Amino acid sequence: MSVHEWMNGTSGAPTLLPGFDDPVSGAQATFRAALQALANPGTVHRVEPPRGVPAGLSPAMTAMLLTLADVDAAVWLPPSLGEGARAFLRFHCACPLVDQPAQARFVVVPAGCAGPALEDCDAGEPAYPDRSATMLIEVESLGGGAPLRLSGPGIPDSRSLAVSGLPEGFLGQWAANHGRFPLGVDVFLVQGNLICGLPRTARCVLEN
Repeated sequence: MSVHEWMNGTSGAPTLLPGFDDPVSGAQATFRAALQALANPGTVHRVEPPRGVPAGLSPAMTAMLLTLADVDAAVWLPPSLGEGARAFLRFHCACPLVDQPAQARFVVVPAGCAGPALEDCDAGEPAYPDRSATMLIEVESLGGGAPLRLSGPGIPDSRSLAVSGLPEGFLGQWAANHGRFPLGVDVFLVQGNLICGLPRTARCVLEN
């Protein structure tokens, strides 16, 4: 089977979509946005959408995976996600796809899919807390919904963030995750082509 047949779906395999128009500049721009989002928790940043977005993944989630996942960074996907997204990541990122979230560097929770609890993901080790998982969660809205109050490093005083569509029980899980610092999981909330960073250092509660 040729690459041409695979990419165009003539082999019977899922049609393989393109990634960024310019892989280098697309990944660099997305990486800068991700760094800014984590350095300034609760702020919303726009990323460049790739030309191809597989079914089940949002443009921002796809851009983040094209930028961050690679042969050394395993990815967990929900079992319900279609083969098209898996083939896309294998081809563009060459990343291992694992069955257990604890084995993954990136844990992906698209809209409508059940994800693991934060405590079931890799929180790093005392000697290497940076070798932990990052979870990507697709939400319904970044700008509408229940207002959250964030505080911690990178946040002058406190910051309000309105989010709709967080997983059930997320705030309780986040409090436990925050309490494990320096261990813990970092999270990106995504919606459309927007991202918002929640590093483990951030305290996050419902606004009164």
